[in-house]
Amino acid sequence: MTKVDIQTGMVWVVEDDRALGALLLEEIRDSGLDGCWKASAEDAVRAMEQTRPDLIVCDLRLPGMDGLAFLKKILDDAPDACPGFLIITAFGTIPKAVEALKAGADDFLTKPLDLEHFILCVKRVLERKRLKEMVNQMRGLFSSENFHGMYGKSASMRRLFKQIRQVAKAQGPVLILGESGTGKDLVAKAIHKESSRADGPFLPVNCAGIPEHRLESEFFGHAEGAFTGAKKSRRGLFAEAEGGTLFLDEISETPLALQAKFLRILEDGSIRKVGENREYQVDVRVLAATHRDIDREIRRGGFREDLLFRLETLTLYVPPLRERGEDIEFLAALFLKQFALASGKKINGFNGEALELLTRYPFPGNVRECRNAIERAVTFTADPWIRVEHLPVRIRRYRADVNGPSDDMNDLAKERENLLPLAEIERRYIRHVLAKVDGNKRQAAAILGIGRRTLYRKLEEETEASESQ
Repeated sequence: MTKVDIQTGMVWVVEDDRALGALLLEEIRDSGLDGCWKASAEDAVRAMEQTRPDLIVCDLRLPGMDGLAFLKKILDDAPDACPGFLIITAFGTIPKAVEALKAGADDFLTKPLDLEHFILCVKRVLERKRLKEMVNQMRGLFSSENFHGMYGKSASMRRLFKQIRQVAKAQGPVLILGESGTGKDLVAKAIHKESSRADGPFLPVNCAGIPEHRLESEFFGHAEGAFTGAKKSRRGLFAEAEGGTLFLDEISETPLALQAKFLRILEDGSIRKVGENREYQVDVRVLAATHRDIDREIRRGGFREDLLFRLETLTLYVPPLRERGEDIEFLAALFLKQFALASGKKINGFNGEALELLTRYPFPGNVRECRNAIERAVTFTADPWIRVEHLPVRIRRYRADVNGPSDDMNDLAKERENLLPLAEIERRYIRHVLAKVDGNKRQAAAILGIGRRTLYRKLEEETEASESQ
């Protein structure tokens, strides 16, 4: 199968009138886009076996295959990869142009052409196509291997997804164990969404984030005047989660007295507000999670063993990223696509050295650390490939620790030394763009988003600075 190379901003003019084709091509290139001319639809069809443009500007009337037949052939051959298509027609053939629109063309222009309007139309179609591709890519990212916001192809993750579906059908409490950054909150949310309580509330609570003197009131509510500052009654989180799910994240951070009350709720479903004597029944499913070693916490007296016995009937273990094999490469590629799309950068992927380092690195911060590392790499690269130097210092240090002493041992100091002034970054980027367009200052100015006069001024300032040194 022929590899198709989609070039950014590439416009083909398919026009049998050589003079008109040359004029349109000049306007396209002057606007900062790449372009080429094809004398017939047949020439364009043959060329598309090797490469595909982003937009085709095509005369409706052509010798041999006409513009409408050309459009239909493209759609028949590759309906999901059709470039933008702009029809040029004489006034008398507007009904035919409308037929082309119905067939899949993006727009049409009538002769004689207004060249300024022509370029506006070209850019509008290109922008529409770019946005459509971005939407399609984002849909693909969020549907492929996606289980309620969790991504994974490894056997351990497929097993976890199956277990989530199984425990979701039950009504008892669930204990979710796993290291920080593995996604225990996503597991809890997935259990709720897969359960019969999906239409009810889902309340996640970080137990470690609530001051100890407010814990009882937060969870069980309080009566008016129950304590200083209690100017009105409060329902509490268990009551707020009625008919749904309450997720107690980092439950091991709660004091033993509160753990005893949690146990009672799990046993008989009753709560008592602070400052009241009567009890209330609540219909709430409790999910709990911790990153700590529960058995160790019990031995040191920080967690009630009877509460563990009640919670551990349904226990799920979220594997750390280092135990998920192929998922590291899969997640790194996924995050790369997400952040590249969000930043508007065209990044092809990781080079071999960077990918090897990522797959060897143990990721103590798990999926969260992997995501942050890729976000940093995308932010700081101007290259089409992510390389080792774009990865965080912590990951680069790991390579040095494994491979022994090297020039990269002092990566943090080196990174600080390599920080450049804004003016120097601008100068280098201008030179980079000029090199890419073979010194064409009109195209360079268009890509940089500045006027040619500004570009000339910046180049003159650079020359004067070099001569003065």
